[in-house]
Amino acid sequence: MSECCKWVQKKSVPENCKYAQKKCKGDVTAFLSLIFILLITFVGGIMESASIQLAKNYRRTDTDRAMECVFAEYQKELLEEYDVFALDGSYETGDYAEENVTDRLDYYEQGKVEHKIERIQFLTDDGCSAFLGQVAAYMEHRYGADVMKDMLETTSVWKQQDARAEDYAKEEDLWQRHMEGLLAENENELPQEDNPIAHVGQLKKSPILTLVMPKDHSVSEKRTERRDLLISRNRNQGSGRFPDASDKSRNLSSLMFGEYLLEHFSDFTDTEHTRALDYELEYILAGKESDKENLESVVKKLLLLRFVPNYAYIQTDSAMKAEAEAAAATLCTLLAVPPITEAAAQGILLAWAYGESIMDLRSLLEGNRVPLVKSKESWQLQFSRLLTLGTDDDHSEGRDHENGLGYSEYLRMLLFLSKKDVTALRTLSIIELNMRKTYGQPYFRADFCISRMEIRSVCRMRRGIRYQFQTYYGYC
Repeated sequence: MSECCKWVQKKSVPENCKYAQKKCKGDVTAFLSLIFILLITFVGGIMESASIQLAKNYRRTDTDRAMECVFAEYQKELLEEYDVFALDGSYETGDYAEENVTDRLDYYEQGKVEHKIERIQFLTDDGCSAFLGQVAAYMEHRYGADVMKDMLETTSVWKQQDARAEDYAKEEDLWQRHMEGLLAENENELPQEDNPIAHVGQLKKSPILTLVMPKDHSVSEKRTERRDLLISRNRNQGSGRFPDASDKSRNLSSLMFGEYLLEHFSDFTDTEHTRALDYELEYILAGKESDKENLESVVKKLLLLRFVPNYAYIQTDSAMKAEAEAAAATLCTLLAVPPITEAAAQGILLAWAYGESIMDLRSLLEGNRVPLVKSKESWQLQFSRLLTLGTDDDHSEGRDHENGLGYSEYLRMLLFLSKKDVTALRTLSIIELNMRKTYGQPYFRADFCISRMEIRSVCRMRRGIRYQFQTYYGYC
């Protein structure tokens, strides 16, 4: 610093430094002006940046609000009847297009932002994972995550019976071949008169419903066309994947899904039938076009499941085995071939167990209860009534056992043993039928029902700024 400036700072300026004093003050003023300009520029930049960020936030908020408004237009009847959220992507037109959704977004956002759907999921996508995920959320909210723990021990018995049913079917087939081989080898045949084996063989060829239907009940004649079923047509597919939905659907146990179905759908024993099909649970299990076909299919499955414990018990009852051996000896008296008599005794036990299973089905369809495992007290069919089973002289009705299981509980077993993705698609099929025919929505299609969606939005701001962002919304 010059000597004159030092004098200026001391406020004692010599005469010869007056010019230097003026120049020094000018330098300070210019410096402060530059500092002020820089400060104003910095503050202005901050304010501009904040203003732009605020405008971005407004656009994002507007889009979030628009998405919530769009998804608030869910199907009311679907929620009220089945506790499932879904947005009808056709908007009551019966035809899906992305513009249906983006136009609604533009309506709520007043066209300030351009939208394009990046990912979208319908109820039927990915093995109905969105639907199953919502069922899982509903069941956990309603009953809690541990509600099914008490029933897990029972499910092991169900699995065992299902596995043994196949073994017993093979065993019966082997016995049949063995018996035919013995008779062919000895060039003989069993008499037809008073032959429970032949009688039950004829029963197996008869329509199963004629053997098990309660006398005061009639079978529903309702049916639907295959072309009307969701499971039979080419379904609309979404785009992109939503791993969270798949995780939730995998967490839904077959047992919990079965409870949801039992709560929301009707079966044969229900008294009120006002929907598209009367036997909805039977359709979910069988997937046929008519109530009669579905009931028949389910009854056959139950008959096989009931045969397992019946045949298992009769093999342990010495009195019943002795009665079967005595009947076989009488039947084969003229043949006088011990191996044939032994095989006939086993065949009579098989026929007797089948007859008992017919009685069990009569009890279940009547609304009575049948124990999962048989005992001497719960056995219904006496040997003397086996030959009259299914004839005009048959007046036997199924009994009710206090500690047994009802028809719906046996359906729970079948639902547990079924494949979840197949039953889910059939469930959505029956929902779709009911929404169309019962709730007056002919345009409704489950594969148009949106569960999740992610959009990419683009907005143009001042100074040519182009802002792009993504927004996601899902019902669960």
